[in-house]
Amino acid sequence: MQIWAGLGNPGPQYAMHRHNIGFMVCDVIAEMHGFGPVQKKFSGWTQEGRIGTHKVLLLKPATFMNESGRAVAEALRFYKLEPDALTVFHDELDLDPFRVKVRVGGGLAGHNGLRSINQHLGPDFRRVRIGIGHPGHKDRVTGHVLGNYAKAEMDDLAAMLGAIGAEAEWLAKGDDARFMNEYALRMQG
Repeated sequence: MQIWAGLGNPGPQYAMHRHNIGFMVCDVIAEMHGFGPVQKKFSGWTQEGRIGTHKVLLLKPATFMNESGRAVAEALRFYKLEPDALTVFHDELDLDPFRVKVRVGGGLAGHNGLRSINQHLGPDFRRVRIGIGHPGHKDRVTGHVLGNYAKAEMDDLAAMLGAIGAEAEWLAKGDDARFMNEYALRMQG
């Protein structure tokens, strides 16, 4: 069993925020891979399914970003899993828009959701960093992160989400390099 947590804030007013890209990824993966119905569990919403031969629990914490670690830790404890079974999908200011990088561990880059998970579990979990780009000045960061994707970005957003969903099996297999390569190839097309 793997737990894939998508970070975001609950509520329709946040649905299209850049900060909610993790929620969007979970929804697309669930749809593309035929996951089961949404259940309310672990202070969030879950869906169970398989990606290839791998059992995956998708988790969207309903705790708001700053408390994401509580929901994630609850799910790991329930299934008696270690942090190496966890993949977190989150927005990343320091990557160009629609770039995707995967790594285990590393810094928190000022991300409150990552900070919360780190406080509960330590740093040794896999992160799928989804670029939202930096607005240029630190005074504009909050508005950018908590702003909706622009109409002009919708095609790229849809392509990115589709590519992540289509190549998710490489993540399930633990082949992060292949995932990043296949994702990049799809985005070039």
